[in-house]
Amino acid sequence: MLAEAVAWTARSLPARPSVPVLAGMRLEVTDQQQLKLSGFDYEVSAEVTLELQTGDPGVVLVSGRLLAEITRALPAQPVDFVVEGAKAVVTCGSARFTLLTMPVEDYPSLPAMPPAAGRVGSDVFSSAVAQVAVAAGKDDTLPMLTGVRMEIEGDTVTLAATDRYRLAVRELKWQPDQPDFSAIAMIPGRTLADTAKSLTTGAEVEIALSSTGGTGEGMIGFSSAGRRTTTRLLDPEFPKYRSLLPTEFSAHADLATSAFVEAVKRVALVAERNTPVRLAFHGGEVVLEAGSGDEAQAVEVLPVDFDGDEINIAFNHQFLLEGLGAIDSDVARLQFTTSTKPAILTGKPVDDGMTPDYRYLIMPIRLSS
Repeated sequence: MLAEAVAWTARSLPARPSVPVLAGMRLEVTDQQQLKLSGFDYEVSAEVTLELQTGDPGVVLVSGRLLAEITRALPAQPVDFVVEGAKAVVTCGSARFTLLTMPVEDYPSLPAMPPAAGRVGSDVFSSAVAQVAVAAGKDDTLPMLTGVRMEIEGDTVTLAATDRYRLAVRELKWQPDQPDFSAIAMIPGRTLADTAKSLTTGAEVEIALSSTGGTGEGMIGFSSAGRRTTTRLLDPEFPKYRSLLPTEFSAHADLATSAFVEAVKRVALVAERNTPVRLAFHGGEVVLEAGSGDEAQAVEVLPVDFDGDEINIAFNHQFLLEGLGAIDSDVARLQFTTSTKPAILTGKPVDDGMTPDYRYLIMPIRLSS
């Protein structure tokens, strides 16, 4: 339990801190016989609370990554942690480690959590964030595209992310503390994905977020099962993505997701980095092709349940595979307007009249005539 808690806290510590003290992990024994482990780099904070068997109140700061490596290697026995002057001694069984302490007075105070806004099932939240974060940009020179936009309106949370070449949108239900709660937050994508994945040990995740103004503006917090974390928000500017989602289509195709994924992976073996995988839909089949001219080529044919106008379209194979990996459905549905306009990838809806909870828009690559 200790090793897991230390590892969770250490995961957000900077590898190359701007000042050495930020590489530290703060350990505090409270009067309530609890151990609080915390880390903070001025952007992301993490804190976990454990119950102690015995302990004297006090605070110490030690190297977080070193402590994580030590606790991970300890045998499954009780751990004693003692501060002796400028050193901290960790003893477990016959193993004994001595660590240098850092000046705890130089360590920044953790930010206070914003007001609690509501809660959501941890597994649902983790899955939804993973589906959307895949489309967040990786280019830090365009920070507004590296985030996940969270829109909350009543009992509905909408997550959206885009890197200009694809767009992922997921809607889910949650339990707000106030039925008319409304808020918009732009959360760093990598941080949100890591946070959501790491908070599945509890049944629910509590989201702490200021609606408009007040305490905690510019910050969002998440807590679950004794763990709490905060992160600074990005500038809320974001493309008007809803207008990008087509509502009418000229054709749609339903394919077995796993077979489609494997076929795309195979034909993509001959695709150069920036060359597309071409898909030709007609009748009851789709022809997948990659490579051309004097280069290596690959062709594969899959059965498809296709309805509408025949279409030839091409996609970046990595973007297509990441979308297929995110839809969480045995059957993938691709919906088209034309070969030069974005397609929508979803799971096959149970009812064709319903809008799927998850939509993945992908821009086609123009085929040379």
